[in-house]
Amino acid sequence: MTETNPTAWPAESTYALRVNGTEHQVPDSWVGESLLHVLRERLGLYGSKNACEQGECGSCTVLVDGRPVCACLELAAGCIDADVRTVECVAAGELLHDVQAALLAEGGVQCGFCTPGFVVAISELLDRSPDPGPLEVREALSGNLCRCTGYSRIFEAVTSVVEVRRGRP
Repeated sequence: MTETNPTAWPAESTYALRVNGTEHQVPDSWVGESLLHVLRERLGLYGSKNACEQGECGSCTVLVDGRPVCACLELAAGCIDADVRTVECVAAGELLHDVQAALLAEGGVQCGFCTPGFVVAISELLDRSPDPGPLEVREALSGNLCRCTGYSRIFEAVTSVVEVRRGRP
C-alpha cells in the first residue's frame, strides 16, 4: 500500500490566473507548465515571444506583481495569487503607448521579435524611475537581447520618452 500526500497538487488541475486585470481559468493544467506556455497556448496572449526558453533573451518579459520576469522561467501555477501584466496591456486600445511610439520613431525596432520584451522592460523602468541615468537604463534592459538594432536606437527611444514626459519634445 502506498501513501499519498493529500496536499499535493494533482497531475492535472484547474486554477485561475489574473492576467492584465482579468481573471482567466486555466483548465486541465499541468503543474509544471511555464507562465509563457500558459499565456500563449492556453490564454491566446501571443505578445510575449518564445525564443530561448532559458531566460537569456528577454523576449518573453512580463510583469509579475510589478517586477519584470522571464515568463519562460516562471511556473504558471506559482503565479496563482499574483498580478500578471503582459505587453498586451501596455497600450490603451488602439493607441500606442509612448514607449511603443518612441521605439518606432527612433528606429528601435527592426525584426520586432524582441520588441514586446523591451516595451515591458522599458515601461516598468520608467514607471519606477521617471528620469533614469544611462547606467540605470542599461541595467534595466540588460536581460533583453536584440540581434538587429545594435541597442543605440533603443536607448535613444528611452531618452525620447523621458524628454517628452518632461515636456521637452
